[in-house]
Amino acid sequence: MTFRGRIRYYCQKLVRLKGEPHQLALGMAFGIFSGLMPIMPFQIATAVALSLLFRGSKITAALGTWVSNPFDWYFIYYYSYRLGALVLRLREHGVIFSSVMGDITSGEKATIMVGQILGAGSSILASFLVGGLIIGVVFALPSYFLFLGFFRYIKSWRESREGAAIWRVPEQ
Repeated sequence: MTFRGRIRYYCQKLVRLKGEPHQLALGMAFGIFSGLMPIMPFQIATAVALSLLFRGSKITAALGTWVSNPFDWYFIYYYSYRLGALVLRLREHGVIFSSVMGDITSGEKATIMVGQILGAGSSILASFLVGGLIIGVVFALPSYFLFLGFFRYIKSWRESREGAAIWRVPEQ
């Protein structure tokens, strides 16, 4: 299957999701929030847990985490740390930060990166988490409203098609 065909396939799957627009959009926002947090192996679990807690769609929560992928992990971690260090007014931790960023660019496993961050100390961990929290919220809030409009449109489109099918006179 080509890349374009794959995109079309996943868009069709998204359109066919059942549920209320609010629940679907809330799940997507939780997924995007979790996907932008620097908690690589725990993103889907976090998104689904938030959706369970706040009654969002668990499927769209898992789908929303796909905003993070191996191509943008570097940027997520880099900007999470930088923003978190700025907010917390922490001094530069060049060696530790460079080591984590080197692991990301070399394609190291997510569990090893998390282990390095946890082993680096509470201030480094706080920088990553605070920065990721800010970035996640900044992108999740507008995504909720964007996807709420999208899923409302899909619901009304689906209902108009069903209504048209009911009133259609069969040809003889």
